[in-house]
Amino acid sequence: MSKRLLRSGLIVSTMTLVSRVLGLVRDVVVANLMGAGAAADVFFFANKIPNFLRRLFAEGAFSQAFVPVLTEYHAAGDMDKTRQLIARASGTLGVIVTVVTLFGVLGSGAVTALFGFGWFLDWLNDGPSAEKFELASLLLKITFPYLWFITFVALSGAILNTLGKFAISSFTPVFLNVAIIGCAAFVSPHLAQPEIGLAIGVFLGGFIQFMFQIPFLYKEGLLVKPQWGWSDPGVVKIRKLMLPALFGVSVSQINLLLDTFIASFLMTGSISWLYYSDRLLEFPLGLFGIAIATVILPALSRKHVDKSAEQFAQTMDWGVRMVLLLGIPAMLGMIVLAKPMLMVLFMRGEFGVHDVNQASMSLWALSAGLLNFMLIKVLAPGYYARQDTKTPVKIGIIAMVSNMAFNAMLAPFFGYVGLAMATALSALVNAGLLYRGLHRGNVYRVSRETGFFVLRLAFAGAAMVGMLLWLSPAMAQWIDWSLVHRAGWLAALIGVGVVSYVAVVLLLGVRPRHLRAAG
Repeated sequence: MSKRLLRSGLIVSTMTLVSRVLGLVRDVVVANLMGAGAAADVFFFANKIPNFLRRLFAEGAFSQAFVPVLTEYHAAGDMDKTRQLIARASGTLGVIVTVVTLFGVLGSGAVTALFGFGWFLDWLNDGPSAEKFELASLLLKITFPYLWFITFVALSGAILNTLGKFAISSFTPVFLNVAIIGCAAFVSPHLAQPEIGLAIGVFLGGFIQFMFQIPFLYKEGLLVKPQWGWSDPGVVKIRKLMLPALFGVSVSQINLLLDTFIASFLMTGSISWLYYSDRLLEFPLGLFGIAIATVILPALSRKHVDKSAEQFAQTMDWGVRMVLLLGIPAMLGMIVLAKPMLMVLFMRGEFGVHDVNQASMSLWALSAGLLNFMLIKVLAPGYYARQDTKTPVKIGIIAMVSNMAFNAMLAPFFGYVGLAMATALSALVNAGLLYRGLHRGNVYRVSRETGFFVLRLAFAGAAMVGMLLWLSPAMAQWIDWSLVHRAGWLAALIGVGVVSYVAVVLLLGVRPRHLRAAG
């Protein structure tokens, strides 16, 4: 089992790596085109809203509810019933998401007023941010249909993942990045408002992703005609699991939207600085945390169906160990190398030294929570695989309320950095409560061996940080260097960090057998 999980995890990580690298290229292009000014703030806002809903209707709550039920049907061996479930689930979800998408397009002004209330107030009172509100409403009309496309992309991806076809769904996001980069290069330069070209890229990216996965579903014999099936037993089961999961699995996204709401009252650039910080954080989170979570949910669902409690716990333990092994150096490296990374990736065109300094502060704060963000991705499936969505929703409510309290305490003193700090702290609350629930329910407990494993990783991480601090040039040198020189030094430091971390991990006795605990 552990070899199969590791192989699947490597496949997802490799495909995700391609997507994330292109995602960084996309952000480099956007930073060069718009920097961190008002237009950038508005585009990131218009891109964030449909992406938030995507986590609810598609990759987040729906997938967490759909995969365990689909696994049950698939394990029963009746392909006709499996196809019927897919047809009725896709038809029911399709009707709902179509209504939501139409509302988002036609009522873009209301959506903008809800989540960008500071801009809306300025628009009412002819304030300095009035144009932001009008532009955001326009861009939302273009980006909102992305939600419709990506919902069916996530549905087909969940089906293929259940069949063990992880590479396809992991590679699909590449097309979104290609579409935005293409529009930034060939459409935006010909428009008076280049951000409109980027919004068109979001729309095209969703459409291309949607079309890409259809042939693979057809090949597996699972490309079915959608049917309305609100009362179908399988759909009812998915609904019951999904409704609470709508909140529980998307707490971090809701927190980010709350940050956006508050940031609309802060200085121009706040949303952009938070965006660039979050994008850098998403690289290791997607490459490691989400990749491991993607392969672990179907595996845990099978263990639950087979009533293998011991192997269920062993699979959870494998996921936690992998997250810690990869997450600790990623978190520490992001903190130590925050400014050099921002310089190499974004400091050109409209994105200057001031933006690097501002974005680095929010990146430090968010990076402190990276390990908890990753652990959430692995611990939450421990509930969803057992078709328990009520517990995560309770935990999600506590985490969101905590985030609001942290925002109220920190934002008045630290501005947008306080928002990032609050997000990281709420992730700690979320991860801690998820683990406590699994521990109390005798579902999963960190073993003594895993405890010693973590101590070794911590020592290795400390050694890596010491090496990086010792070798890192002064910040003035980074600023004076050319892009090529900066990139060379950054690559060298990352290489030294990886080598030093791995060397100390091996010296402290960590061996491949420590990653084969899944049974």
